[in-house]
Amino acid sequence: MRLATWNVNSIRARVVRTVEFAVREDIDVLAMQEIKCKPEQFPYAEFEAAGYHVEAHGLNQWNGVAIASRLPLEQVETAFPEMPGFAKGHEGPGAPQEARAIGATIDGVRVWSLYVPNGRSLDDPHYVYKLAWLEALRGYTADALAAEPDLPLALVGDFNIAPTDADNGDPTVIEGVTTHVSPPERAAFQALLDVGLTDTVRPLVPAGYTYWDYKQLRFPRNEGLRIDFILGSHAFADAVVGAAIHRDERKGEIPSDHVPVVVDLDLGGSDDDDRPMIF
Repeated sequence: MRLATWNVNSIRARVVRTVEFAVREDIDVLAMQEIKCKPEQFPYAEFEAAGYHVEAHGLNQWNGVAIASRLPLEQVETAFPEMPGFAKGHEGPGAPQEARAIGATIDGVRVWSLYVPNGRSLDDPHYVYKLAWLEALRGYTADALAAEPDLPLALVGDFNIAPTDADNGDPTVIEGVTTHVSPPERAAFQALLDVGLTDTVRPLVPAGYTYWDYKQLRFPRNEGLRIDFILGSHAFADAVVGAAIHRDERKGEIPSDHVPVVVDLDLGGSDDDDRPMIF
């Protein structure tokens, strides 16, 4: 199985580019974030023509997540347990959930496409929401792996956290001043690893960014952030045989500000053994 995650930053604006990438790179499962549309607005036809079935979750023109797959999508969910919500003027318990998570089981692998809240600023209620959201995700992950230690589980998507200093090449992202690099955010990311997940791409692609702001020539200057990840349980991580960050997708016409991150999995019994690995 070849699994990819990509914050597409509006699927309706970039559907041709997204589908062309999936076909060209022989992607079996594509998790998308920031689709920025409701399910009834999603451009299903283009994906279906290329052999993909899509499950999408969106509530308005913001956020939104989806999974496109050549393989059957089973046990689809649009929230993990205890996932908090957020709305301006309605922070805290009982706030409506946003479209930030969609999970499905695909060929025995439990995949979650996640768009972690941005946080906005260190003194914004959205930052508190971000940390609460991540804590709920940690709790779900811990419970899922405690119940089924050998579950092939993948949390993939835009985590809006640069876990290490090496993951931050943007001079405007500063610890103590901005989000994405604050100690509580980094601790929340580490907490996911501590309950049994692994950054499955980093061992094979130790350096490289996945996001560059559109402003101030960030991409030509390579002033980016590594904030898009494929985190996997030990059963998932043990199956990873290749990985890549597709930096060139930040080039060309109307690119997203993020690029795809891809892993190859050897799940056993696959008929894709002759497909070249990605590194």
